[in-house]
Parts: sequence; C-alpha cells; structure tokens
Amino acid sequence: MTVATTVTGTVRSSDVIPARAAWSAVVRAGEQLTLTDLHGNQAVDFLVYDARDTAVRYSAPDTVHAQGSIFLTTGSVLLSNEHTPLMTVTEDTCGRHDTVGGACSKESNTLRYGHHTWSQHACVDNFLAEGARHGLGKRDLVSNINWYMNVPVEKDGTLGIVDGISAPGLRVTLRAERDVLVLVSNCPQINNPCNGFDPTAVEATIGEATA
Repeated sequence: MTVATTVTGTVRSSDVIPARAAWSAVVRAGEQLTLTDLHGNQAVDFLVYDARDTAVRYSAPDTVHAQGSIFLTTGSVLLSNEHTPLMTVTEDTCGRHDTVGGACSKESNTLRYGHHTWSQHACVDNFLAEGARHGLGKRDLVSNINWYMNVPVEKDGTLGIVDGISAPGLRVTLRAERDVLVLVSNCPQINNPCNGFDPTAVEATIGEATA
C-alpha cells in the first residue's frame, strides 16, 4: 500500500524513488524537501552540497557537535564543513535519524556479511553513479545521514543497526537554507534489518516553504 505525502504549499516536483535506486535534485533556498517512507522501515542515505560550490558539503562532525546529539530530528540544522547551515529539519514524524551508521558498500558488505555479498548493489554505488551526473567523484563522498535508520548507541559506546522505528507514511521535511544539491540512495541493503530485509520505495517531494 502506498501512502500519499501530505505537503502544504505549492509542489514543484514529486518523485517516487524505487527500491534500491538513486535520486538527486537541486533544492532552492527557502524550498522544502519532504522524504516519505511509503511502506515503512526503509533507510534513506543522504548527502547534501552547496549547489554553487560543491566543495562546501555536509559535515557530520560539525552537525553533531553543534547540536550535541548524534541523532537528527525536528530543529536539527545540517551544517557544512565551513560550519554554515545547508538545511534545517522543519518536521519529523518518525522521531530520530542516524548520523553515524554510514553508507553500505561492496567492501563493508564483504567484511560484515561474507564474500558472497560482493556483487550486491550498495549505497556507495548509488552515490557514485548519481554524483557523477553532477561532476562529483569518490573523493566528494563524505559521512552521510541515514534517514529512518535505527542505530542505537549503548553506554559503553557499542552500536548496531537494528529494526527500524519508522512506519508507512512517516516523513521528514527539510528547508534549504541556500541552493543545495541533494543526493539520495534509497538503501538496497538486504543483510541487516535497516530495510526490514526488503527494500521498498520512498517519495521525494519539493515544495515552496510555508509561512
């Protein structure tokens, strides 16, 4: 069952990102990007760059340090490597999102799950293919955000990727603080519970900011 997104204001574009697929868009300053987990329990790997100067890009250390938390939710500001705001989370109906789990790759799959996983598609493949459309390469990939992924951290510092806390129709909305380029990998991982072992589609909607 597909759940429609509730977006206020004028919608400029709306795309369903198929399971395992990549997506990208320029979100103009003041516009809002809504990512909707259509079927529930689907991790959405995410990178963001200044659209006018991609050397300015999302910085996990700056973002985590500034907000004093490794989890993102309403009010979180995504900061760049220049400690300047790129996007702000204006709505979050899920509750929290991961900044430390990283993107799956052929190498990490092999290390964690065995050599038989080498041929499986991964988020790094998606980021490289989609980034190439905008002149980005491997050196431009940085630590990413994982919307909807559940990565709890214990008191002793151990962490794990566990069953998600999302559900069909939950959404996260971000306001662009400048013109930004967004890269998305709709995570294809099937070896851990981040996608419920069954990757599904998500929706990306770009609309005008509400007053």
